Amino acid sequence: MTPVIALHGGAGTILRHKMTPELEGEYHAALRACLQAGLDVLRANGSALDAVTASVMALEDDPLFNAGRGAVFTTDATHEMDAAVMEGASRRAGAISGICGPRHPVLAARAVMERTEHVLLSGEGARHFVKGAGLEMMPADWFGTEARRKALRAEMERRERGEADDGDPARKHGTVGAVALDAQGHLAAATSTGGMTAKMPGRVGDSPIIGAGTWADDETVAISATGHGEYFIRWAVGHEIDARMRWAGQDLQTAAGGVVEELGRIGGSGGLVAVDRLGNICLPFNSPGMYRAWCGRDGQIRTSIFAD
Repeated sequence: MTPVIALHGGAGTILRHKMTPELEGEYHAALRACLQAGLDVLRANGSALDAVTASVMALEDDPLFNAGRGAVFTTDATHEMDAAVMEGASRRAGAISGICGPRHPVLAARAVMERTEHVLLSGEGARHFVKGAGLEMMPADWFGTEARRKALRAEMERRERGEADDGDPARKHGTVGAVALDAQGHLAAATSTGGMTAKMPGRVGDSPIIGAGTWADDETVAISATGHGEYFIRWAVGHEIDARMRWAGQDLQTAAGGVVEELGRIGGSGGLVAVDRLGNICLPFNSPGMYRAWCGRDGQIRTSIFAD
């Protein structure tokens, strides 16, 4: 089996007319570097789980993206991060929600999968667990950036003025994730997010919800989603795509593209990256753009931001 990998840096792209050539170049370089981190694992005969973990860790460390360092703020000017991992061989999964502290939330999710009998831990219980698991912890101010503070101030001021929501995807949608197929034919997915700018404290999106924003099964597909999480939860996006492939016999493009298109019709903006058991890659989205990178069976790394 030829290993393949794909990742996203969120459907919350900066709008095209606001994107400078310099910043666009930074995003393309970051996407390529983060994909390379996972691709190196696969090319060394590593597992799909290790590959998606490596790519998401790189994305979490890059403040350009809304996960780990660079995560957005809640209305209380705090960080509440979510993450999940899932491997396709046995549907083992782990997730964390509403925590701030671990430098790499994706490692916290993986620790839940590998060191507990549970799938999802949240809040202070999750924080206590990851501290005990020996993961690298960082102070709260390490995660914040001036760009995210500015975005929070702007959103709170808009609300105070009673102005209509402008629908800016850069504020609404921000998540990172990766999917991979390794040489042994195993699939895996990982997703990590800071959520939505000025979200209510306690809000949980689709990223840590297995079957919604994160999914992997060796018989079908691995998926990591990004977008308006409430819609992705209600439509159980990951599992819905799996079901259309498993029971309706749809190919990956038809199943994944169809679900994302349907979400768009009812207001669910966003997208996803997916790879099936044969190594086919699909990266559909209905938003103005989605930061994404992939390396298919031809071995070539590609990156893209907008629809073209």
